[in-house]
Amino acid sequence: MSTVSIITVNYNQTKITEQLLASVFATNAYPAVELIVVDNASKDYPIPAWRTQYPHITFIRSEVNLGFAGGNNLGVRASKGDYLFFVNNDTEFTEGLVASLVAILDNNPRVGMVSPKIRYFDQPGVLQYAGFTNMNYYTMRNRCIGQFEQDNGQYDRNTGPTGYVHGAAMMVRREAADKAGLMAENFFLYYEEMDWNDHIKRAGYDIWLEPRALIYHKESVSVGRVSALKEYFMNRNRLLFIRRNAPSALTVMVFYTYFLLVVTPRNVINYLRKGYKGFTSVLFKAIWWNFTHSKDSTDLGYPLK
Repeated sequence: MSTVSIITVNYNQTKITEQLLASVFATNAYPAVELIVVDNASKDYPIPAWRTQYPHITFIRSEVNLGFAGGNNLGVRASKGDYLFFVNNDTEFTEGLVASLVAILDNNPRVGMVSPKIRYFDQPGVLQYAGFTNMNYYTMRNRCIGQFEQDNGQYDRNTGPTGYVHGAAMMVRREAADKAGLMAENFFLYYEEMDWNDHIKRAGYDIWLEPRALIYHKESVSVGRVSALKEYFMNRNRLLFIRRNAPSALTVMVFYTYFLLVVTPRNVINYLRKGYKGFTSVLFKAIWWNFTHSKDSTDLGYPLK
């Protein structure tokens, strides 16, 4: 039987993480799992209490906030599973979730990554994700299939290839992770899972959706729906993704032109219209980072608290 390492990262969200764990215990009938929780330098330091409450879970403490990629990579290094199931701590499991994803990887050796269908937790009948379209590298745009639609089962027959898995819930074949390398930690937050998708594709694996498996997502609990931190990394990493994955130098040049002449003024107008103070300087800081740092630089360019 294939073994699964369920890995999640906690950052100042003790109760949310406990709700995830409760949902895992309540719904997971798959027997060959290990649970790994990485605490990313949370201020309240919940691990001592957790070790008493959950003696069969592996807890890892990082004294530095390593971001999404770094925290998950820490979990991978401590894991033993054939498959790695990365879940955001603001998700909740449903019956058969793990077993359904395992079946995809067991029966399709070319599949390196697979995600379940995702619904919004606070609107449980509404879809967040039922696959992604492929990336347009000239504009760095693709589409999340099904998002905001009422889920009437319209995508439940779409088991198979998709453009990208979703970082909130993705099961990865360890062999694929070994060949492609782990997630790039210099993204810190946002786009790292899409970058990893592209690297795993280039390592020779397919990316799939299994819509008959379902998970609920509370979304943006740790960062917030609007914040300077989010705005900085969304823009910085959009540029960084293209630098790391565009098929040619010409593609990079076209995207930079599009970003500077279309995206940047549009964003600035939006900040002014909505009264987002300080966001314009954050945007230009994100752009400047990409002109002054290599695509492998570990300097985040943003002061983390």
